[in-house]
Amino acid sequence: MPRIILTTVGTLGDLHPFIAIALALQKRGFTPVLAVAEDQVAKCRGAGLETVAILPGFAQTRQRMGLSHEEAVRRIMSNQRVMLEQVLLPDLAACTTALDAAVTDAVAIVASIFVIAAPIVAEKRGIPLVSVILQPMAMLSPYDAPRTPDFWMMLPAPVGRIGAAWNRRVYATMRRLLDRVYGRRIDRVRLAHGLQPAGAANLLDPPEDAVLRLGCYSTRLGAMPPDAPATTRIVGFPMFDSDSGQAETLDPALEAFLAAGPPPLVFTLGTFAVGGAGSFYARAADVARGTGLRAILLVGGTGPHSVEGDILTCAYAPHSLLFPRTAAIVHHGGVGTTGQALKAGKPQLIVPHMGDQNDHAYRIVRMGAGLRVARRRFTVARATRRIRALLNDPAYRSTAERVARSMVGEDGAHAAADAIVQALGLPTTLCPDAR
Repeated sequence: MPRIILTTVGTLGDLHPFIAIALALQKRGFTPVLAVAEDQVAKCRGAGLETVAILPGFAQTRQRMGLSHEEAVRRIMSNQRVMLEQVLLPDLAACTTALDAAVTDAVAIVASIFVIAAPIVAEKRGIPLVSVILQPMAMLSPYDAPRTPDFWMMLPAPVGRIGAAWNRRVYATMRRLLDRVYGRRIDRVRLAHGLQPAGAANLLDPPEDAVLRLGCYSTRLGAMPPDAPATTRIVGFPMFDSDSGQAETLDPALEAFLAAGPPPLVFTLGTFAVGGAGSFYARAADVARGTGLRAILLVGGTGPHSVEGDILTCAYAPHSLLFPRTAAIVHHGGVGTTGQALKAGKPQLIVPHMGDQNDHAYRIVRMGAGLRVARRRFTVARATRRIRALLNDPAYRSTAERVARSMVGEDGAHAAADAIVQALGLPTTLCPDAR
C-alpha cells in the first residue's frame, strides 16, 4: 500500500491532528507513517500507527538549554525566537537526515510548516509535499494578520487594499530579517543534502511548491483568505482526543463529580503551558469559589485526582467528553483546546500564554463566543468578572451553541485525507468499506 509520511513538531495540539489524519488515511487503505519527536512515539503507536522518531523529546531539549522543565517552558513562552533558536533549528541537521531515511518508498510528505526539514527532504527526493497549517494566523495573509505581540506592527482585520499593502510590506521585512539571521544555518543543511542554497526568507511560510496547503481548522475560526493560492483547502479540525492513543472514557471519579451537581467550570492550560502554570490554578480555585460554581482543574502530570469541596483536581480528561458537560471553559487558547471548546458549544475565557494563543483569543472574542484576559492580568477579581459576564449574558452561550451547530457536519480528518489523496492524484480510497 502507498506509504505517506506525516510529520509534525510541538505539543499534543500539534500532534493530535496528524494522528487523526493518519488514521483516516489508514482507513482508506494507505500506509501512514508518523515521524515525530521521541516522546510522542508511544502515543502514536498506541493508536495503531507506524511511527519513527526524527526529533528528540522535550526532556533532551530542556537539558540542552540547561534549564528545568518549568524554566524551559517559561523561557519558550516568553519569546518566540527561543522556540526557533532552541527547539526548531538546533536539531535541523539530524532531523533532516532522519526524515530523509524515513521517506524511502513514500509517495508524499504531509508536514507541519514548523518541520523545517520537510521541504528540504521533499525537494531532495523529488516527492510531493503537503503543507499542513494548524492555525489561521499561519496562513500569513495580509488581509487577516496575526494578533500576537510579535506582530504588533501589523493592522488587524478587517483591512482594505491599503491596509493589506502595509501588512505585505511588514511580512517582506520580517522575511528579510529571518533570512539574514538564519539563512546560512539552513543553507548548510541544504548543501549537505546536495541542494542549492535558498536561505530562510520563507522559513515559516507554507512552501510555494507544495501540492496542497491544508488548513486544519474550522472556517468559523478562520475563513479562507482572499489571496490564498488555488491549492489551499480548509477542512475543519481533525479531532483526536486520547491520552494513551486508545479510546478513552471519563475517570469514574470525574464522572461521579459531574453527576453530583450542576455543570462546572473547567480550567486547563493544555500540555505545554501547564508546565509553567505558576499560580494559575490556585487563582482558578479562588475564582470558582468567588463565583459560587463548581470547578474542574486539569493540572497535567500523572497525579491522582482529589476533591476539595466543589473543586475537583485531576491530571487529564478527554476534552471531547468533558467540555460538553461544563458551564464554561477557561483555557490557554491552544488550537486543539480551542477547537474542542468550539465543538462543545460552551462560552470560553481565554488566557493566552504565547504565540498563536493570542490570535485564537482575539478570534473567539471577534465571533462573540467568549472573552480574553492577558496572562499577567489573570487576577481573581478580573477573571471572576469575566466569567460572570460570560454566564450572565445569554449572547455568549447562544453564539457558542450556534457555532457548534454549524460545525456538526465537519469531519476534518476525513476531509483532510480526501484532499491529500486527491492532490496526489491517488484514488480517494483503496478500501471499499473505508467510510
